[in-house]
Amino acid sequence: MKVTAKKNEQVAKMIFASIYPLYLNRLEKNGRTKEELNQVIEWFTGFDEKKLQELIDEKVTFESFFQRAKIHPNAHLIKGVVCGYRIEEIEDEFEVYRQCRRLEKLIDELAKGRKMEKILREEKK
Repeated sequence: MKVTAKKNEQVAKMIFASIYPLYLNRLEKNGRTKEELNQVIEWFTGFDEKKLQELIDEKVTFESFFQRAKIHPNAHLIKGVVCGYRIEEIEDEFEVYRQCRRLEKLIDELAKGRKMEKILREEKK
């Protein structure tokens, strides 16, 4: 599927604090923890638990969330299909949408029981 400017804008305006509990609920149902969710988010964005809580309290949008993030240099290694969109085919102009799908891919992998060292991608040497 192709991302549209409208779809990108919808995701950009969503409040991260309204989605975070949904991520957490999904993971806890699958036997994972808040600490693991926060570890994945920290790897991807650079936000530690304190900063993450500040952003949640501030009710930042996904656009602001990703603008403030220091996206991990290995984020390009996050590939695959999420919600019908192939991450690596999402155009550069829809950066917020791509980052959101990358985060969801990491959370999907965590929910499916993938090992943390596989989720937190490293370049092959």
